Amino acid sequence: MLDSVITGGTVVDGTGVPARTADVGLRDGRIVVIAPTGTIDEPARETIAADDLVVAPGFVDPHTHYDAQFFWDPLATPSNLHGVTSVIAGNCGFTLAPLAPEHAAYTREMMAKVEGMPLKALEAGADWSWRSFGDYLARFDGRLALNAAWLVGHCALRRMVMGEDAVGNAASESQIVEMQQLLRRSIEEGGMGFSTSLAFTHADGDGQPVPSRWASHDEVLALCDVVGEYEGTTLEMIIDGCLKGFTPEEVDLMSGMSIRAQRPVNWNVLTVDSADPARYRAQVSLGDEAARRGGRVMALTMPIIVGMNMSFNTYCAIFMLPRWSEVMNLPVPERMARLRDPETRQWMLANSHSPEAGVFTRVAAWDRYQIGDTFAPVNDGLTGRVIGDIARERGIDPFDCLLDIVLADELRTVLWPLPPDDDAESWRLRAEAWNHPHVMLGGSDAGAHLDRMSGAQYPTAFLADCIRGRQLISMERAVQLMTQRPAEYFGLRGRGTITVGNHADLVVFDPTTVDAAMSSMRHDLPGGTARLFTPAVGVERVIVNGVTITERGEATGTTPGTVMRPGRDTSTVTP
Repeated sequence: MLDSVITGGTVVDGTGVPARTADVGLRDGRIVVIAPTGTIDEPARETIAADDLVVAPGFVDPHTHYDAQFFWDPLATPSNLHGVTSVIAGNCGFTLAPLAPEHAAYTREMMAKVEGMPLKALEAGADWSWRSFGDYLARFDGRLALNAAWLVGHCALRRMVMGEDAVGNAASESQIVEMQQLLRRSIEEGGMGFSTSLAFTHADGDGQPVPSRWASHDEVLALCDVVGEYEGTTLEMIIDGCLKGFTPEEVDLMSGMSIRAQRPVNWNVLTVDSADPARYRAQVSLGDEAARRGGRVMALTMPIIVGMNMSFNTYCAIFMLPRWSEVMNLPVPERMARLRDPETRQWMLANSHSPEAGVFTRVAAWDRYQIGDTFAPVNDGLTGRVIGDIARERGIDPFDCLLDIVLADELRTVLWPLPPDDDAESWRLRAEAWNHPHVMLGGSDAGAHLDRMSGAQYPTAFLADCIRGRQLISMERAVQLMTQRPAEYFGLRGRGTITVGNHADLVVFDPTTVDAAMSSMRHDLPGGTARLFTPAVGVERVIVNGVTITERGEATGTTPGTVMRPGRDTSTVTP
């Protein structure tokens, strides 16, 4: 007897071939039969009618930071609502394990700073009593709604081996060997590979570069050697060039990482803007150059524009503009005093548009900021208005206008930058990138930057655009890019397509309505903290390993997900 049969659905199987009407039978967590509608004779305990609905493989999100959220939210909301059935965590060099007791406070404060996880939630949401990577993963076996794999973060390795010396110091040869041994143990205990950050954007809770940023290239490559010793492993990294454009030295390092490990390496995130097509093409060409040398480097890119709010009060992208940290890292009273100074305003404005700002010039279009929440009576009525319009009314420079408003609110004003890259040519270039052999969809950062952005909804928002919006690619191709493509890249065994014998990871959605709803703040995190939350529209059912985890936009509370381990759940993918 079948456990379930999905009848009458339009099957988009993830391979990119045209959709077809078929019934899909499930048993013991696997797809066991796919047949023309009405031809499956075997009885089923449950029949799921999918007339006028699409049945697709569950989506694979290659870049998340659910490392902490899984403790208090094993359902992985809202990714579960948007049809995601498998996620990769432990990205950018940041994991919560391995962990020594004396490093817990540092790790919490670092994650609060670099990944926007509320410190109160980190403190209240987990007991922080794990030590090894295997001990950490054991907390999730049998209690996750989604399938999840973790990379081993470079910062945790350095902190365990070097202690406080991990910040500010290069590692000795013996310390590198010790890190290699710790990485071996962590992979043997279930880590799927290695991730690191050498990016200028990543600072710890003390404002210092995170531990991995103090590593030499030789240290990074030595750790990549370890990854190549194990079946089904992979690499991920972020470096300055991901935001500014790659230097020859960065090309050498990233290609070398892949070649030394004989594994692919992916980086986050490729932005596409018609105002700077040369940067986009140069960054994509890194994959071509790595392939010429015998490696494989994959860029992640988001297929939607993810709105991100800004604030002069709490850490966000504008803090990363050149030299702005001199002002923005000051205590609020001192910061406000500096922001009132005309000379300070002048050099901050100039630096925000300098070549050194790189991709962060995207957040420096000060006339295109829309006002969100305000707090001072003098700012009443400004919510929803755009700075450029207000500045023209007041007869002042837009940057001065913006600072006057946020200073009146004691810096608490919520600001929403309007996207500068929503033009037709930028979208044409994005569609070009989606089909590039060294580009993969992803980069949601789900589980991170919780009060600033919500990227977990990209699968449904992208489908809505492909089916009823710009229609830059077909629905079948869109599904393939979010299922088969990442599953094959990571070597996920039996996932990514609707194929007999594969795991029954499926999403059933209504093509006439599928979409992402509006984002709003929810105060549902530990410690009474809040996050941006985006519900899904038109997703009728999400199934993981044959078990329904959401139905009509509501979680069932079931936890059939697997902690995916290298070799067992992944096969080796080489350059």
